[in-house]
Amino acid sequence: MTREAHIRIAAAPEKVYELISDVTRMGEWSPETVGAEWLDGASGPAAGARFKGRNKRRMPWATTSTVTAAEPGRRFSFATGKAPDTTWCYTLEPAGDGTEVTESFEIAKPPGTIGRMLLRLGVGISWSEREADLVRGMEETLARLKAGAET
Repeated sequence: MTREAHIRIAAAPEKVYELISDVTRMGEWSPETVGAEWLDGASGPAAGARFKGRNKRRMPWATTSTVTAAEPGRRFSFATGKAPDTTWCYTLEPAGDGTEVTESFEIAKPPGTIGRMLLRLGVGISWSEREADLVRGMEETLARLKAGAET
């Protein structure tokens, strides 16, 4: 499953990249992520760097992610889980005096029975509702990012 959301932000791609690639600030943008911290001595975005994200809806949970692309002003992406389970990507394109931002996710494999039960407990929705929930989350993340970047 792959989905995306778009927004135009009145800020330079480099500024937007600086905000979105600072995972320690992800809790400011995301309605689900409450915070993140770099792991293994990493202190910023670089391909291969790992970070732990803390999330919360009904219950808290954490994921470990690996940065897969860190191209200042152009692209920031990371994969969650060991397999990986889901890849998240932010693509930045210059647009006049601002930036067109696309946030996307790709879920490599739907969760099994236990994963679906944990989703229901932790997030409070069924797997069939998760796709729309993630799209709404991306739209909210981008709106918050826009507000932060344009301030």
